[in-house]
Amino acid sequence: MPRRPRREPSSTPDGALPLDTILHGDCVTWLNSLPERSVNLVFADPPYNLQLRNTLYRPNMTVVDAVDDAWDQFGSFAEYDAFTRAWLGACRRVLKDSGALWVIGSYHNIHRVGAIVQDLDYWILNDVAWVKDNPMPNFRGVRFTNAHETLIWAQKKRGARYTFNYTAMKALNDDLQMRSDWALPLCTGNERIRVDGAKAHSTQKPEALLYRILLATSHPGDVVLDPFFGTGTTGAVARKLGRRWIGIERDADYVRIARERIDAIPDGAPAAALTLPDRRKARRLPFGMLLERGLLQPGQLLYFRGQRDCAALLLADGRLRYGEVVGSIHQVAQAIQGAPCNGWEHWHAADPATGALQPIDTLRQKALAEAGPTS
Repeated sequence: MPRRPRREPSSTPDGALPLDTILHGDCVTWLNSLPERSVNLVFADPPYNLQLRNTLYRPNMTVVDAVDDAWDQFGSFAEYDAFTRAWLGACRRVLKDSGALWVIGSYHNIHRVGAIVQDLDYWILNDVAWVKDNPMPNFRGVRFTNAHETLIWAQKKRGARYTFNYTAMKALNDDLQMRSDWALPLCTGNERIRVDGAKAHSTQKPEALLYRILLATSHPGDVVLDPFFGTGTTGAVARKLGRRWIGIERDADYVRIARERIDAIPDGAPAAALTLPDRRKARRLPFGMLLERGLLQPGQLLYFRGQRDCAALLLADGRLRYGEVVGSIHQVAQAIQGAPCNGWEHWHAADPATGALQPIDTLRQKALAEAGPTS
């Protein structure tokens, strides 16, 4: 059943966190009213300060529906910087020490934003390029087509433990490490919200982008705050993924649209579908137990990355010998690769029946299954 509409608050009691709520008004004012260190994740899609000066026409002389909203216009770079410093500082106040920030922008603003992020003592973890599958052409032909936007992912406190669901990202990417270039389409078609045939919001972000961000850097039940809520994409995805959310938006029309959009979303997936297993936290199994259980034999060869011309000899104590190098599956893999790596993922063994190579992690999972659950 869809969630019942709720009345949005005009104020927040001291110490209360207005979960799953849109706060109508100025983001800095609202942020300063929220409890300190209460939010797990911030996603911010601030004004880009595009500095448009002239009407843009297509080759057929039709007018391009550009971003010319009043909320995107600033009198100077200094004015924009002061605005950026104010909201970033207010976000830092409400973030938990283990919390993190995502902010998106284009070449018009993201470098200024990034400098201020660092000035305020956030620690940048990654920048991510959202590569648009269907960017708007450069109709005048005087520059490269702007085919990407940049996201900055930063933690509040350098060295603190932050959330990164590496295994989930790898699974989402066909079991390959997720890279920092994300090819995703613009928000179009049925996903694009329209009012009387016109775009409800000129820079509505696709849900696919927020899905990846929230799945990667939050857990079910975490509080995700969006200080520039717009038409509610962050809240919509958070609801589907079992996250709690807070939106702040000063435009009353956007508040109404976002509220209707989120209220129409049915209850999300069951908790069992949202709580993701993390192999790094799984029960440990010493490599030597594969020998003890007869799944591997002393004297057989293991093949690095499944390459038969790169083999190491398995010793009776579970160490490997590769030329003059003797060590654990991790140490020898590191010596071959020249960088730290997980030996469970890199070494392969021949199946006794077929001769086909299989990752030794397959044997580990078999051993764990045979051992059964721990008490």
